[in-house]
Amino acid sequence: MFFERTLGIHLESINASFPIVLITGPRQVGKTTLFEKYRSEDREYVSLDDLQERNIAQNDPVLFLQLHKPPLFIDEVQYAPQIFPYLKIACDRTRRKGLFWLTGSQQFRLMRNVSESLAGRAAILDLQGLSQAEKLRRPESPVFSPDLDFAPPLIDANGVFELLVKGSFPALFGGEVISSDLFYGSYVRTYIERDVRDLVKVADEHAFLTFMRVLSARTAQLLNYTEVAGDVGVSVNTVKSWLSVLETSGLVYLLRPYFNNLTSRAIRTPKLYFMDTGLCCYLNGIKTADSAFDSPISGALLETYVVSEILKSHWHNAKSPFLYFYRDRNQREIDLVFEQNGLVYPVEIKKSANPSARDIRNFAVLREIGKTSGKGAVICLNDKVFPVNRDVNMIPVGCL
Repeated sequence: MFFERTLGIHLESINASFPIVLITGPRQVGKTTLFEKYRSEDREYVSLDDLQERNIAQNDPVLFLQLHKPPLFIDEVQYAPQIFPYLKIACDRTRRKGLFWLTGSQQFRLMRNVSESLAGRAAILDLQGLSQAEKLRRPESPVFSPDLDFAPPLIDANGVFELLVKGSFPALFGGEVISSDLFYGSYVRTYIERDVRDLVKVADEHAFLTFMRVLSARTAQLLNYTEVAGDVGVSVNTVKSWLSVLETSGLVYLLRPYFNNLTSRAIRTPKLYFMDTGLCCYLNGIKTADSAFDSPISGALLETYVVSEILKSHWHNAKSPFLYFYRDRNQREIDLVFEQNGLVYPVEIKKSANPSARDIRNFAVLREIGKTSGKGAVICLNDKVFPVNRDVNMIPVGCL
């Protein structure tokens, strides 16, 4: 079963504007499927998962491009970084658009080679698992902003938690009944074996799995390297190294704090979020919507779900989000701060159907630090868009 992807709506215009289109993201989120949906008959497909093709691309890139001429789709291109300078030469020689489509799962290696060889020639697109809008067959969903006119939600609070536990990998929505435990267990094992071992040479795979579980229990929290290191039994430097792999693989996201020259008391530590709440629930042993709702970390899971959906609304529309959080030493916190067009938009996320004025009391801190606020929002479990006051709306999670 194919789900229309929001990013696909933009692919034609992007392809007409750049010689190279590169889609990055975690494994099994649909990068290849998306390109295949729009690939014309004259665009050859080559996967570097094929060891013979990979060997040629690595050892004789000139021959590889003689055998496979553009327009060309190269899948899993991170396996042959040697080819990037030759893609640059091909682009500069012909100066045509849409020559190469590329996918890759290891963003650390990809981005290093893209920045060195393909700057200005490649459109770099981020794809995550299915967004809530894509699951509900609304791929034309716009970039999230608190001042949008939202349509009524298509799912209620229970539906939100069912999607939260199931996660966002397309394989879980393909029409076949797939055990989430089996899928995520296999995914984690394959991820550790193929990506983690390759990137950081992990000697103790059990310790890395413990590390992932420790992080999953801290989703939507300030990142404390020392505490994580103590719980896993490794050094702080090891935690930083392992976390960089999760981040560059697209499995976790570090939300940076918002501060300027008037926020001397603002905390500078990032918050950590898992990008797929199904994976996060699996690592926490949460199997049902009811157990997720009743879990001690249910509020953090809902916040994680909302943040990942907002990020996907930007990335899948080929936009870069200017998204932060605010917290200071007086414990004043704003879950999300959008910055766009010279304004900041404060957002709170509440596991409640009836947020109150008390929940938005910290929005005033933005004026204290010299910023002009746009429309604010409380994203919650209500069933309709409703004003908290003249400047802030309640927005159901089901509207995202």
